[in-house]
Amino acid sequence: MIGVARDLPRTAGIEAQATTAGRQARARRRLVGRGLLYVAATLLALWVLVPLYLITITAFSPRDVVYGYPKEIIPSTLSTETIRFFINAEGVLASLWRSVLVALITLALSTIIGAPAGYAVARYAFRGREAFRLTILSTRAFPIVILSIPLAVTFINWGLYDSIWSVALMHTALAMPFTILITSSIFVGVPRDLEEAALTLGCTPAAAFLRVVMPLALPGLGAASIFTFVLSWNEVFAASILTLRERTLPALILSTLNDSLLPFRFAAAWFMLAPSLVFIFVIRRYLLGLWGRVAR
Repeated sequence: MIGVARDLPRTAGIEAQATTAGRQARARRRLVGRGLLYVAATLLALWVLVPLYLITITAFSPRDVVYGYPKEIIPSTLSTETIRFFINAEGVLASLWRSVLVALITLALSTIIGAPAGYAVARYAFRGREAFRLTILSTRAFPIVILSIPLAVTFINWGLYDSIWSVALMHTALAMPFTILITSSIFVGVPRDLEEAALTLGCTPAAAFLRVVMPLALPGLGAASIFTFVLSWNEVFAASILTLRERTLPALILSTLNDSLLPFRFAAAWFMLAPSLVFIFVIRRYLLGLWGRVAR
């Protein structure tokens, strides 16, 4: 018994050392894992940001500098000559206006149709709700290539081919799944108790929606609207299939890309990137909250 008692402090010390060593090993592994994560995030950010930076500085360089090589990392001269060359090119301003108009029509239609559907999914529990959400998302599984010829024939029969309405209707169909899912996640984030309290104080359901729900949901709805606008702005395949003369800006750029000059290409790339960059800065605070919420 005396020998066992003498070995207890030694055993306890060995266990304490092993525990400390194990804790230090886990701390080192966490540190290495965090370092690798930061390195991967930095490489991914550079992979995205370096081309954006090069496109931007080239788009705002004089035309003779665009052809220069090697490129300056920090430009010594900045100019809007390349941008003005692109804007003054034949058909660019008209196609730019058509792109804005198509995006606004898409935004209005998708919001008017998709927001009520998103509210219904968020607020009402009904049989097959999750299947309905998956069905909405699965509509994007159909490639536009398969649907392009039937759509073109349909719009020709309707007299809408080669018009902004044909492109806007197609973009609305493409944006609708995202609009419904995003708006449903936004409405889930609005407390139901506030809406019920407004009903008990004499508001009608429509008044409670307009006075209570909408003010709280407007920032998220604005972010979702910007997402829809950018989706329509960047879409090129449907616009190329459904138009010949009334091209949107992406369709015009695609049709003239092989024959265009190098300054035209860089300026066009910057024009297509600019709305997306604005979208990222505006919507970044809502990105984590727009997805994954489910009504209870």
